[in-house]
Amino acid sequence: MKIYTKTGDKGLTSLIGGTRVPKFHLRIECYGTVDELNSYIGLIMCQEIDVHYQKVLKEIQDRLFTVGASLAADPEKSRMKIPDLHESDISLLEKEMDDMNEVLPELKHFVLPGGNTVVSYCHIARCICRRAERLTVHLASDSFVDEKMTIYLNRLSDYLFVLARKLSSDAKTEENIWIPRL
Repeated sequence: MKIYTKTGDKGLTSLIGGTRVPKFHLRIECYGTVDELNSYIGLIMCQEIDVHYQKVLKEIQDRLFTVGASLAADPEKSRMKIPDLHESDISLLEKEMDDMNEVLPELKHFVLPGGNTVVSYCHIARCICRRAERLTVHLASDSFVDEKMTIYLNRLSDYLFVLARKLSSDAKTEENIWIPRL
């Protein structure tokens, strides 16, 4: 199979279902941003972090492929069976956050991105996740988007924030807190 098809050379691409849209279409922005997020999740996963977090991140990557596939499908024309997100996918993120928060110090300040490389990667991924969420909410305002996708993206950005704090703690790196100058 050739990777290049030349069908996108004029700035159009196909959704699952065959609909041709411009590459700047909001649906393309949505799943492209989810793909960007997935790449950063892979980068975090490749760092020297606890195997448990690597396994959770691998599961998140799988779920993001599901989100991306759903966003890439024309809700009016696609006949392809795409895996669904489940409440348990959202619950997993919530449970993981709850477990990490039990051992983290109480959050008393805003946290600035940084501290060490893996923590910084988590913050970059969190920002990309927020952008994916904003774009997906925008798309949902005039096209069908399963509500679980926006909820999942919302929880995932929270998870990435808590993971950044936990990885900072695990590495004994001082949190990069914001103290406003008054």
